[in-house]
Amino acid sequence: MEPITAIDLNWVGHPRSIACAVLRSENSAILIDPGPGSTLSTLREQLASHGLAVSDINGILLTHIHLDHAGATGALACENPRLRVYVHEKGAPHMSAPDRLLQSASRLYGNAMQHLFGDFLPVPCENLHILKGGEALTFGGHRLQVLYTPGHASHHLTYLDEQTGTAFIGDTGGISVNGHPFILPATPPPDISLELWDASLDAIKSLRPCRLFLTHYSFSDQPEIHIEHYRERLHHWSERTASILASGLEEEACIQKFSEEVDADAARYLSPEELRHYSFTAALNLSWMGLARYHRKRAENASSSTTG
Repeated sequence: MEPITAIDLNWVGHPRSIACAVLRSENSAILIDPGPGSTLSTLREQLASHGLAVSDINGILLTHIHLDHAGATGALACENPRLRVYVHEKGAPHMSAPDRLLQSASRLYGNAMQHLFGDFLPVPCENLHILKGGEALTFGGHRLQVLYTPGHASHHLTYLDEQTGTAFIGDTGGISVNGHPFILPATPPPDISLELWDASLDAIKSLRPCRLFLTHYSFSDQPEIHIEHYRERLHHWSERTASILASGLEEEACIQKFSEEVDADAARYLSPEELRHYSFTAALNLSWMGLARYHRKRAENASSSTTG
């Protein structure tokens, strides 16, 4: 088994949507973003194909606590009580007591939530190891730098494996299947901040990684090019969102127009089948909601400072 392996979790029958990274050395195996509860059986099968069981896993590193990245963690911790779970301090309370997180997610996903994500079990407090960013973690022969990278989420972390030069960036670098040059942003509510996101991209770039690992999906081998292309598209989406909001359309019409413009842009780079795949993984209606909330909050803050 290679030091880093991408496990395809085949999310609800969609391959190349969610990747769990396995970082392995002679006496250690850790997972980065084990995926949702709905893919637990696939995760177990894929680990077994590499000679691993859940009981062999020493730790889980969470880039952030969204259900598609972290949902399986509690079940894995129940199965392996020795499991160490590393998470940002802002996300840790929701891992041990996920009720508020699940209520928020249910407002976004409705009746589809169980099918998409399965069960999200709490992680025992004794299994949680709290991170702020700036730490260094050692597993076997791997030393990982921990970087706080908000923008997509206020509790987002990036991990750089110094041995391989691989940065595990979660959703900070968007959606790109196996290094495809087209990168689709993922901007769900409620924490989107382009200012913080830009700073996070700069921070990842400053680490000079040899490659990136994206949860959606797998490796990108040209980190600087990837980051700058992603930054450009993220800001383009933000500008389009602001323009659509200014048009005064009703919310459903705004979402429709946003989706049409994103599809038209993506169709220049993707086949129809690839476009359907990216659109499923990205959930464009949620990306609209996140960016629209970001712009509305900015407008409210500007109005408050003017009137104050």
